[in-house]
Amino acid sequence: MERCDWCGTDPLYMAYHDREWGVPVVDDARQFEFLVLESAQAGLSWITILRRRENYRRAYGDFNPDIVASFSPEKIDELLTNPGIICNRRKVESSVRNARAFLEVQREFGRFSRYLWRFVDFRPVVNSPKEPSDLPARTELSDRVSADLKKRGFSFVGPTIVYAHLQATGLVNDHLISCFRRREILESLPAGKIRIPD
Repeated sequence: MERCDWCGTDPLYMAYHDREWGVPVVDDARQFEFLVLESAQAGLSWITILRRRENYRRAYGDFNPDIVASFSPEKIDELLTNPGIICNRRKVESSVRNARAFLEVQREFGRFSRYLWRFVDFRPVVNSPKEPSDLPARTELSDRVSADLKKRGFSFVGPTIVYAHLQATGLVNDHLISCFRRREILESLPAGKIRIPD
């Protein structure tokens, strides 16, 4: 059973690859979770973030954007003493700012997922990478999404971070053609467009 090379042999990384990466996400709570975690990853490895995920879940009210949007400066200072998360002031402040922007997007579009999936016309982009070197760090799509998020007040959402988010949440399927998950995800997709629940 072949996997994408990037997950290596770490059980946590393999489980993430096998169960989550590339699966289409239409749940807003999960979208917000990945926004927080992908932004926290900037300059770090993804496994570093995965190992802190449960700490983030506790610190960030189970990734509830309403809770995070209400964090006060005092709460931010408290988070910066939490050894279980990445204690970078710019990243923590960004997560609060992004929660507020996330709620604004929900108010405009009904769901953040509806806003995001419209960039791909509600159909996952399916690539056919043969080697890890075939995977881009950013694309024209992530450039567009990044620019729009920034215009809406989000931060730590550069094109590379956004592309990682699109891969993680299944808007882009970048599993290698030899990877067993590529076929499984494709076979699980509904006929037609991805449906965003009301």
